[in-house]
Amino acid sequence: MENPQKSLVLGLLAYAAHKDVDPERLCNLSSIDLQVLKGKGKELITPKQLSDLWLNAVHLTNDPLLGLHFGESLQLAALGSVGQLVQSCATVGEALTHACGAIRLITDLFSMEVSHSDRSFTIHFVPDSDKERGFVLRQMMELFMAFTLHEADGLILKKIRPQAVCIPYNLSKPEEYERVLRVKAIRKSGDYSLEFESRYWNEPILTANYELQNLLLKKVSEQNRDFENAKALKERISSYLLTNAYLGIPTLEQMAANFNTSPRSLQRKLQEEGVTYQQVADAIRKSLAINYLSSGSYPVKEISYILGYNELSAFSRAFKRWTGTTPGHFQRQQLA
Repeated sequence: MENPQKSLVLGLLAYAAHKDVDPERLCNLSSIDLQVLKGKGKELITPKQLSDLWLNAVHLTNDPLLGLHFGESLQLAALGSVGQLVQSCATVGEALTHACGAIRLITDLFSMEVSHSDRSFTIHFVPDSDKERGFVLRQMMELFMAFTLHEADGLILKKIRPQAVCIPYNLSKPEEYERVLRVKAIRKSGDYSLEFESRYWNEPILTANYELQNLLLKKVSEQNRDFENAKALKERISSYLLTNAYLGIPTLEQMAANFNTSPRSLQRKLQEEGVTYQQVADAIRKSLAINYLSSGSYPVKEISYILGYNELSAFSRAFKRWTGTTPGHFQRQQLA
């Protein structure tokens, strides 16, 4: 079974070669054995190797927007069974739903979420609150934003343009971002997101194949299970909380039941990893709170309720402890 993370790295090396960069040299500089990487094993790329690979690739190609440009050229086939699953879906909305569940097989730096309104839907790329939000995250975010937009064209044979694009930092070459992401102006906001007209949600995908989809869902499910079993308990709980965020944040007892263990055992295993369940849950609450507030789609009181706070004052105190400011002030700043 292929490793989607490794497939993406091989895709990056191929793109670097297209830019006249020797993949062997790039791997040597990043402490990666290219021959082992090209083999059939399940060797994982360490976070340090991935970071070095991006840094060296950007330097050798002399392209600070490498992630954006790589995403513009990347094809679904490069993601193995995850890409095949997306291609086999019936509609854009179904494809995005499955992509949100499968993205963790490709990267653990962020997750994908979709929110809806009457007139539009928005794809949010949500950084993992426990991961370093540095150079690699920025390259990966820009890669997948461009990739998501451009690969949709091939699925429905229409050139899709987003209504709005949000990126949480100042852009060095805004005109290039606008070209790749097909938008007149990119908003500086608290999150990474692409907003589309609602009519695209039900656009049929021309390569839809229900029989193949069932096989791929099973395959991706097996990969997810292998991925989950290999991860630390803290990361497995974080992934569960993000995936099921719409259900609210469960108590320690409820979470233990979901993992078929006792609350005491769950807490003990987390303590062995240096955290408590409360700390993991609060990290997810913080990430979700920032995402919800930045979107401008929910009032502060509703966000407080979604995150499991019985009183708005309790949410306000927690948010100020996390960020140094109140939810209301933070939301006004993001939407200004």
